[in-house]
Amino acid sequence: MKSIHLFESVLEPGAEIPPGPHVVGVDSSLSASGLASSEGWCRVIGYEDKKNPITKMPHPERLFHMRRVLDAVMEAIGRPDLAVMEGAALSRSGGGAHERGWLWWRIYERLTDAEIPVGFVSTNQRILYATGKGSGPKTAVVDAVARRWPQWRTGGNDNACDAVTVMAAGRDWLLAPITTMPKAHRAAVEKATWPEVQR
Repeated sequence: MKSIHLFESVLEPGAEIPPGPHVVGVDSSLSASGLASSEGWCRVIGYEDKKNPITKMPHPERLFHMRRVLDAVMEAIGRPDLAVMEGAALSRSGGGAHERGWLWWRIYERLTDAEIPVGFVSTNQRILYATGKGSGPKTAVVDAVARRWPQWRTGGNDNACDAVTVMAAGRDWLLAPITTMPKAHRAAVEKATWPEVQR
């Protein structure tokens, strides 16, 4: 059986992050869930075997590996003050939609069971917060993350960059932004869905 792969980055030497609440951004995926913490780390966790994808496995084996991805993601998230999930991509085509939906809802379930507040940022809101525009290629977000939040070493991984973006939006919503964002970008924070908690 193939194992879960893990990509982890650390802060650049001497890089500083403004103090504030602990927020974790989550871009869920069975093959490459992007995670980013306001404490400075990024991780990409997922099932790694393109020749034997989860979606082609018999159901018992499929569930086994899906649960392993879920457990690894939740262990990495820990207990932040706020988790920010990218909204489910309901319009996304291709195989695995059923399994992706399972993972998204199980992450949300475990977070709420642990009484961790959860915010939701849609795909368009994520792109808007990073780039100032509501749509664009993955490379635009990757470039924006490297420029605006260089403390997070993503290695150019778009899943990690997506997670950094929604995490940063969460810190912004909690009135502790990591960096000053232009008004056009901040419109994404106003449009996102946030929990009913004291900020």
